[in-house]
Amino acid sequence: MNVLFLCTGNSCRSILAEAVFNHLAPAGWQAWSAGSHPAGFVHPRALALLAREGIRAGGYSSKSWAGLPATPDVVITVCANAAGEACPAYLGPAVRAHWGVDDPARATGTDAEIDAAFERTYRVLRARIEAFLAGPLGELEGDHERLKRALDRIASLLP
Repeated sequence: MNVLFLCTGNSCRSILAEAVFNHLAPAGWQAWSAGSHPAGFVHPRALALLAREGIRAGGYSSKSWAGLPATPDVVITVCANAAGEACPAYLGPAVRAHWGVDDPARATGTDAEIDAAFERTYRVLRARIEAFLAGPLGELEGDHERLKRALDRIASLLP
């Protein structure tokens, strides 16, 4: 099962989700990340946060979905609609879900306040990924309707 975490810039949120998912996922499940308008770099605070959490922080890049190694089975957008940010629409045959979170790259304030924004985004994404991976993955893999309902439920239950 291949999961694509998709956002606009692919510099923070989708990178964090990709890294956390691959860190926690069982064998046979893999995540990638991409952006509709890639920033061209991975935010250094995202990489530092992953390293602090003991998650591999190297090898990530900001990229377009045009170069994916395979067609994703699941696409999860992580942009924040409430903030007026347009989510990219993936047009492949994948099951789609929206797990909107605020973009910590847009955070302002002191270093501590900006770090706290990255931490909040990381915690929300990690909680959602953990909830997803705690479900009956084997059953969901072949049932697109149940998989979609599970993904949507996770988005609505976790802040």
